[in-house]
Amino acid sequence: MQTRMINRHGLIAGATGTGKTVTLQVLAEQFAQLGTPVFVADIKGDLSGIAATGTPHPKISARAEKMGLEPMHFQANPVIFWDVHGEKGHPFRLTISEIGPVVLARLLGLNELQEDVLNMAFQIADDQGLLLLDFKDFEALLRHLDEAGEEYQSQYGRISSASLGAIMRAVTGFKREGAEKLFGEPAISLDDLLIQSDTGAGMIHVLAADRLYRESPKVYAALLLWLLSELFEQMPEVGDLDAPKFVLFFDEAHLLFDDAPKPLIDKIEQVVRLVRSKGVGVYFVTQNPLDLPETVLGQLGNRVQHALRAFTPRDQKAVRAAAQTFRSNEAVDVETVITQLGVGESLVSCLDAKGMPTPVEQVLMRPPMSRIGPLTDEERAAIMQRSRYRGRFDTPVDRESAFELLKQRTEEMHRQAQLSAQNAQEEKNAQSPARTSRRQTPMEAFISSTVRAIGSQIGRQLIRSLLGSLKR
Repeated sequence: MQTRMINRHGLIAGATGTGKTVTLQVLAEQFAQLGTPVFVADIKGDLSGIAATGTPHPKISARAEKMGLEPMHFQANPVIFWDVHGEKGHPFRLTISEIGPVVLARLLGLNELQEDVLNMAFQIADDQGLLLLDFKDFEALLRHLDEAGEEYQSQYGRISSASLGAIMRAVTGFKREGAEKLFGEPAISLDDLLIQSDTGAGMIHVLAADRLYRESPKVYAALLLWLLSELFEQMPEVGDLDAPKFVLFFDEAHLLFDDAPKPLIDKIEQVVRLVRSKGVGVYFVTQNPLDLPETVLGQLGNRVQHALRAFTPRDQKAVRAAAQTFRSNEAVDVETVITQLGVGESLVSCLDAKGMPTPVEQVLMRPPMSRIGPLTDEERAAIMQRSRYRGRFDTPVDRESAFELLKQRTEEMHRQAQLSAQNAQEEKNAQSPARTSRRQTPMEAFISSTVRAIGSQIGRQLIRSLLGSLKR
């Protein structure tokens, strides 16, 4: 693979058990050797061995000898472990404001009308500088809009109470899954991922996603969609470099597109197409090439195809589709070979120095230099102890945000209402002539509080990007 073409994206496809994970591991460590930071998700729990030195094995030795790699060199890779649940890595947190309405609507399974209301809610929060750090903030905003929605109608349009109720119910269901741990602070930033080791190798970030994928697959997909959006929004234009700035592997890529509305797919295709000019490579890992929309599949210049099964008409269609995506080679009958490949064998086509796909070749995949298989709990704990992020993300922080600000405003409104009622009663008791109160009404107090918030540091207007994440 031409290193200048790594940012032209890629596909690793094949049936279960054909070697996709090992291929991902080999590519990740090769990219890291170039100094490129890499982000991978450990879906099955067997990728953590990338942090440990590989060991000799008869099968590895036989493959290395056959490929002319003897003596086989083994080494560990620099790795930082992450975990939304904080069990097998540093807690991986985002904020509601950062993830934005597009990804959150997908996460909550909202319909089009509910998504419109969600966009309106985010617009109000952004305009008033109400930071939504976690679901506590988000629920406070929804309750506020349910109670005071009429006050925003002239500027933002009608806010449907039924849609607000549906969103609240979706949030409740989401929290029951325990997936709300994704949101809060300290939140991870892109700069935390764009790092190298002390030796200059790219850091390999491994997200422990076995539990996340099993219990909350939508959260897993939303997390990587946020990362893709951040890369698109934050990275500068650099073109084709000698080595990419960052590589993202998206395992179980079908989750990104399952039941996704066409506007979202169009946005993802646009981001994938444009992000390569920012030195970012995106590699989709999936069982079947048909899992990806054609518009996205057409953006993937580097392809590794492991064996596919052809037992059903859909399987046969997938084989034909995979064969048609390769540049033909008279020496390789792709449709036949693709069903006969052994474990660790693949059909490969990469972009050449001119950006043209090379003719498909049947190849053996080299063994990784790191361990094939998972770390022990003790080995993982030792790596966590040495991590440069030890202690930085481990303790949650709950700073002032929308929940506290809206609570203060509500309390102020209640105080003003009580004072107004008390004054009215005193005037009535004194039978004094009616006079105009100089105290603020509850609504005046709310508006005054809002103006103060807009003028404060937290009250700056927030602006969003193509996929709804915050611009900085």
